[in-house]
Amino acid sequence: MVQADLQARIAAAQSAGDNAWMLVSAALVLMMTGPGLALFYGGLVRRKNVLGTMMHSFILMAVVTVVWAVVGYSLAFGGSGPFLGDLHFAFLNNVGSAPNPDYAATIPQQTFMIYQLMFAIITPALISGAFAERMKFSAMLLFTVLWLLLVYFPMAHMVWGKGGLLNAFSGGRVPTFDFAGGTVVHITSGVSALVCALYLGKRVGYPTVAMKPHSLVLSFIGACLLWVGWFGFNAGSALAASSLATSAFVATHFGAAAAALGWMAAEWMHNGKPSALGAISGSVAGLVAITPASGFVQPFPALLIGACAGVLCYFMVVAVKAKFGYDDSLDAFGVHGAGGTLGAILTGVFATSLVNDGLKDAKGHVLPLGLVDGQGGQVLNQAIGCAVAWGLAIVGTLIILKVCDMLIGVRVTKEQEMDGLDLSQHGEEGYIFEA
Repeated sequence: MVQADLQARIAAAQSAGDNAWMLVSAALVLMMTGPGLALFYGGLVRRKNVLGTMMHSFILMAVVTVVWAVVGYSLAFGGSGPFLGDLHFAFLNNVGSAPNPDYAATIPQQTFMIYQLMFAIITPALISGAFAERMKFSAMLLFTVLWLLLVYFPMAHMVWGKGGLLNAFSGGRVPTFDFAGGTVVHITSGVSALVCALYLGKRVGYPTVAMKPHSLVLSFIGACLLWVGWFGFNAGSALAASSLATSAFVATHFGAAAAALGWMAAEWMHNGKPSALGAISGSVAGLVAITPASGFVQPFPALLIGACAGVLCYFMVVAVKAKFGYDDSLDAFGVHGAGGTLGAILTGVFATSLVNDGLKDAKGHVLPLGLVDGQGGQVLNQAIGCAVAWGLAIVGTLIILKVCDMLIGVRVTKEQEMDGLDLSQHGEEGYIFEA
């Protein structure tokens, strides 16, 4: 009788509207990887590497899905340990139509599972921007599987998993606000990208040989798809068709718009002309920076976060990369590592309970969130969360690269690089020009 009553209450709590929104959001996030990121990155490389680069994004849609189904979802969202989940949901056992109230009480757990999978897919795909045009395809596959196990799944559990060390809403020791993946997705991928760029070394001829994007048209379309898909990324993280989803949707759009203008203005002043590449890069930087803050900040702070991200990421890409001479092919670190860190820190400044009232004390009273609410200590918590993400990404990525290098080697030969990865790794060409 008690079990029947429990099942009845669970069924009553489910919402068809919430489920529909979350399934649409999952599709939008998948669209960010393919075609969004595939086109964005594919257009930025040289013509001889377009298919190899796009293949990175596409094949991870398959590889990560299998790893997620076998063990990934369980390690990220099973159990209640501080650092990593358990195997309770391995092979998707116990993941069905009933909700998991620890995460989303109004949608089937299977919907929550597939939505979170889309985040796991795009995150390692972002890293590929740093080693584009010079990493073996086989090494990329092995690297991705190991990186998920050693970096992504632990970080996802620490921030979003029940009992996670950094989970602000589930008793974490260092409560860190990350609404949609500033630390989990962007800092880990961006910092790992920098480690990959440093480990693999520069492309042949860099920086003396011009390596211009072969098709800004492709990148332009990809950036627009990323912008649209990001609404599923951020607004979907409300896990319901709610007013919080609306707030995150608005903040996401405002952040992207302000960052596009911020990057463009900085470039205009520096170079005398605004470029299409600069504008689309700025929009992505803004989307990155607003991601952790999207469910916590009001519209005008979102504009400010975006504008700061546009200027900072332009500086990272133009000045810092040139100063230190590393070859981050498609600026994965300059945009995602730097932008994600900035956004996570500013979340601690502008987070307010006027937007998100989900944090409450034992008596049910809504608690202040960030500096604007008078909770200045949250900025320190955000900094600690960033430090954990940086440390895990650096150490984990370096270990994985060493292992991959010893087992199969990570970099193509000079001859293969000169021929292009399309031919040397896949035996085909993106463009055929008939005589």
